[in-house]
Amino acid sequence: MKKIYLSLSFIFIVLISLANQPAIGTKAPEISEKMPNGEILTLSSLQGNVVLIDFWASWCYPCRKKNPQVVALYNKYKETSWNKATTNGFVILNVSLDKNQQAWEDAIAKDGLVWKHHVSDLGGWNAKPAQDYGIRSIPQTVLVDEQGFIIAYNPSIPFVEEFLNKRVFVSKKELKEKQKKEKKKKSKKSE
Repeated sequence: MKKIYLSLSFIFIVLISLANQPAIGTKAPEISEKMPNGEILTLSSLQGNVVLIDFWASWCYPCRKKNPQVVALYNKYKETSWNKATTNGFVILNVSLDKNQQAWEDAIAKDGLVWKHHVSDLGGWNAKPAQDYGIRSIPQTVLVDEQGFIIAYNPSIPFVEEFLNKRVFVSKKELKEKQKKEKKKKSKKSE
């Protein structure tokens, strides 16, 4: 009986938290917050790019542990040639739930989060973006497409890579090289 009660309680909590999140396929709520330098950055200013919104905080151990994966994803795609018919690029928008600006800035530097899109209102859990996106725990990510629509909550890195790879520009030369490599692999397997 206790297991059933705990299971039902967990399901109820999950459903309540999901009910507060904007639905997949809907327009992502606007984010308009200060960057570390004091300038305002808006999510809508990034439209045309695929955006990975990353909710985190300097004091969050799981967030900090996940940051190397986010950095690797950024580094993999930062020099990419994009198919301009579909996207302008890929950006990561870090939304911090910190209350201390110095701790936030120190964590950005220490973790090597070299991209320029970092925002926070230093409101902690009461931060407007966290409220608008129904964030109840961190780390949490939201994948937003070029038109500003929510594609996924907490997508895996392979999911994000697959989504981005569909938008990469491939020159004829690169395509031929890729086909040659695949042909060599097939011939080695058949030997």
